[in-house]
Amino acid sequence: MEDFFQVGVITSTHGIKGEVKVFPTTDDAKRFKRLKEVILDTGKERLDLEIEGVKFFKQFVILKFKGIDNINDVEKYRRASLLVTRKNAVKLEKDEYFVADLIGLKVQNEDGSEMGSLRDVIETGANDVYVIDLDDGRELLLPAIRQCVMEVDVEAGFIRIHILEGLLEP
Repeated sequence: MEDFFQVGVITSTHGIKGEVKVFPTTDDAKRFKRLKEVILDTGKERLDLEIEGVKFFKQFVILKFKGIDNINDVEKYRRASLLVTRKNAVKLEKDEYFVADLIGLKVQNEDGSEMGSLRDVIETGANDVYVIDLDDGRELLLPAIRQCVMEVDVEAGFIRIHILEGLLEP
């Protein structure tokens, strides 16, 4: 299971006082108001940063970090990811899962026989769609609805599904 979740990516600086423009990669950008700290991942190192200020501009979040007060101090973090720990992640409701925890799970048919693995989750608005790589080389696009997803056990590493008629036909 993942221990860190990406909540945004720094796209550019904002002003000259050390603020950054962040493209949110979380479902709820307003959650930045409640966040007190994030982990900046440059690809080479991870830095714990305390959030001092949050503003919203169009689809972006403008963040000010404590102790970073100059444009020159944040310029080098352009394109860096902002992460949160699992502890600081959004609390999930029953039958909700982090996509990062689902990717790679084994997929089983109703009888428990293994069919493949989950490669991706597509968010469509109405419901998510699971992209499943089948063991026979085909790809199955399965709607993540109660009629199709019978059981998800992240700890045991599997998803048990029911394939509606017509979903596997060419």
